[in-house]
Amino acid sequence: MPVHFPLKLVSRRMLAPTVGHYTFVRDDGQPLDFIPGQFIQVHFRYADGTPTKRSYSLATIHDHALGPGEAVEIAVSYVPGGAATALFEGLKEGDAIEASGPYGRFCLMPGDANRRYLLIATGTGVTPYRSMLPQLETLMRERGVEVVLLFGARTPAELLYGGEFRAFAERHPQFRFVPCFSRQMPDAPHPDDRHGYVQQFLAEFAPDAAGDIAYLCGNPNMVDACFEALKGCGLPVPHIRREKYVSSK
Repeated sequence: MPVHFPLKLVSRRMLAPTVGHYTFVRDDGQPLDFIPGQFIQVHFRYADGTPTKRSYSLATIHDHALGPGEAVEIAVSYVPGGAATALFEGLKEGDAIEASGPYGRFCLMPGDANRRYLLIATGTGVTPYRSMLPQLETLMRERGVEVVLLFGARTPAELLYGGEFRAFAERHPQFRFVPCFSRQMPDAPHPDDRHGYVQQFLAEFAPDAAGDIAYLCGNPNMVDACFEALKGCGLPVPHIRREKYVSSK
């Protein structure tokens, strides 16, 4: 059963002009045992005292060997005038917030026997895929699976964790990283960079009903469009796993 616990801020850095990467540790001496793809909820109050909460996928590259006090990492989108934005922007190193979890089933399933994963994301929807990298590395080695990560961003400055995904792809030939830039391409594009929206390039990778499992995370319009396109390619609904991100103040 998920429990409430305090998180103490260790560090933060900007991933993009409006997205921060926050690293916490549990401030009760306990580890956060989670499955990559899950999320936590942060609990706080509005200015009038009304309780509220926000959900954040865990970006942590998890190592159970680290024991109690391991890092808890999330990516936070800043929303103008947002109450959660004010909370996170006001945090200083050493400050604590209240969280609960982990929650969610947007995870790689032990019984999967697919040949390929199609991981599709926009914005902070890419964070669960960062936490999945060690699992994917194991699956590529043990089962020979292939992985395509299609990631939509408006500009190169908004390509969250782009350097990490590109480095992972360069180390693992079975992993292909395909950034899709809707507004501005990089000055020196990589051969796998695309200009447009992720859903425009789905057909390029020939989704296969017999061999593929797809994960969709991020903007609801993208998730819906890709869901319909993948169904049209014959993928069974249980093999199209979705999580929508909706900004709220």
